[in-house]
Amino acid sequence: MSSLPPEKTSTSPCIRTRIKICGLTREQDVDAAVAAGVDAIGFVMYPASPRAVTPQRAAALASRLPPFVTPVLLFVNETASNILAASTLLAGATIQFHGDESPADCLAATLGGARPFLRAARIPLGDGAERFDLVKYAQDFSRAQAILLDAHVDGYGGGGKAFNWSLLPPSVNSHLVLSGGLTPANVIDGILQVRPRGLSLAVDVSSGVEADGPDGKPIKGIKDAKKIQRFVAAVRAADAQLAKTPHEFLSAT
Repeated sequence: MSSLPPEKTSTSPCIRTRIKICGLTREQDVDAAVAAGVDAIGFVMYPASPRAVTPQRAAALASRLPPFVTPVLLFVNETASNILAASTLLAGATIQFHGDESPADCLAATLGGARPFLRAARIPLGDGAERFDLVKYAQDFSRAQAILLDAHVDGYGGGGKAFNWSLLPPSVNSHLVLSGGLTPANVIDGILQVRPRGLSLAVDVSSGVEADGPDGKPIKGIKDAKKIQRFVAAVRAADAQLAKTPHEFLSAT
């Protein structure tokens, strides 16, 4: 776990890391996430994913959400017309673009940016993370509400892999969402490393809070309520640690 410098005495302003749980397919998992205090629920609209649901199913699951918990619809290289059609079923949803969409594609599918959207950046694993120009990427997608940082693996999505957070640029003029391989065990370190680098930080988890199958691997699309609770508790612990951090350190890191 990262340690923070003890020598400065002034403290940072109040910090709250927002939390998104992605890849939900069941009512009980939506309810468990809401009960744990998450801010957003992600529904995968990519048919090739084992976590995929239809727009109609996503709308039914989202109908369980209380006010101020945001549904997020994840698309991969989908047509603008299909994205807009799905959006009409969940009027308050945020759109997440997780494929090869251009800035123009994102705007076309969100009524010129009238609907909020996230743009995923696929960060290479290993030392390749240092060569990814996240500053330019954020500029190119400046209309996005936030840039979501995921690991670049075969296919789309992070595959439960974490990239090297320490190789991200020190200052990115965008709100950031940290994703890719997060678990209750490593999310504190991820927040401490990435929070100072953007305008704000949220975290996004999928496989890290899924139930374990007989082989010990996550059952894709089936969440574990206790893991969700542990994940949220870990995020709040990171926030508490950051609240004790000198504001000068957060600004300069």
